[in-house]
Amino acid sequence: MLALDSDAFDQDMDGGWRALAKKEGCELAAAELIREWRYAKRAHESILYWHEGQMRAYAGQTDQAIALFRITYHPPEEDADFGWNHYVSGTIAFLARDRDGLRRSIEGLKQVPDSDQRHVTAADGTVFEISWPPNLNVLEAMERCWDRPYREAYSAAACRAPDGVS
Repeated sequence: MLALDSDAFDQDMDGGWRALAKKEGCELAAAELIREWRYAKRAHESILYWHEGQMRAYAGQTDQAIALFRITYHPPEEDADFGWNHYVSGTIAFLARDRDGLRRSIEGLKQVPDSDQRHVTAADGTVFEISWPPNLNVLEAMERCWDRPYREAYSAAACRAPDGVS
């Protein structure tokens, strides 16, 4: 794994660290692998810190996850048209059990200007359309499933829509 390039390690949805993370109970091992890869490659892309933080949140390492998520904030002038910082703040608020903070982040994300740049290209060339604003559905799922662990609030279909339809 440490020999993989950035795309193969982090952006291959079926390979890299994700192959390990898909195995039940291996979230902490996936977090450690991401950390090791970052050190080995001297890579400091914020998405690597984010993904390590997600795996730590899945594993119940809330404080470590929050610390990693905080590293991923973007300068405000680079984020005005995307809302990443609202997503980061909302996720941290969910983990810190700050419901008002989560609600503020949701409202902030709703204020992100509409965009015609709603497509993301994966490492394999597959083009995906994303909902706008990005990650609003995730924060709303966290609000909907406030009393559930991060893993469920983030990924359960029942959390993504009020009637269980995503």
